[in-house]
Amino acid sequence: MAAVLDTVRALLAPKSYIIADETPADVVAREALLDRAMGAGRRKKSSEKLRRGRVPAEGLALVARDGQGHVIGTVRLWNVEAGVGRDGVAVDALLLGPLAVDPAHEGKGIGAALMRAAIAEATGRGHGAILLVGDAPYYERFGFFAEKTQHLVMPGPFARERFLALELKAGWLEGAAGMLTASGRKLSRSSTLRRAA
Repeated sequence: MAAVLDTVRALLAPKSYIIADETPADVVAREALLDRAMGAGRRKKSSEKLRRGRVPAEGLALVARDGQGHVIGTVRLWNVEAGVGRDGVAVDALLLGPLAVDPAHEGKGIGAALMRAAIAEATGRGHGAILLVGDAPYYERFGFFAEKTQHLVMPGPFARERFLALELKAGWLEGAAGMLTASGRKLSRSSTLRRAA
């Protein structure tokens, strides 16, 4: 019922935000938003092990901005291998997270808009599946379910009922089994060192 009410509120409320690509100038605002929305323990989650030292998948780091251009929402997707398929070949997928909205802007449909934009962009870029760890009642409305992850595991503690997937291409995760591993581009330390020199 809460999801229905959020949808109705979002449809009736005037849209006071835009969804855009994240830029390097958004990093500080994004991190502060994540600290406010998710708390200090956010860096200890199993999903963080897959993101640490990596950059988001190409074109799949999005923000919501208010009328003054401030970051009020964020979502990022990361390249991972979702175990291996029946043929023994790694199954390419995306890991979504974190998705967060500034607490002062909750209930305006921003999280749902970010989710729809991320799914559409991932689909348009030819990806086969998106996985995440999150509240099933919230994410099921976007097509995420636990059945597709039943033979997959995260690299650390996780709640099985919160490990969800959405196939963007039918059958993409069919037979996939094993542990998720990071496969995306690594952060470049050389550019950081050059700037410091």
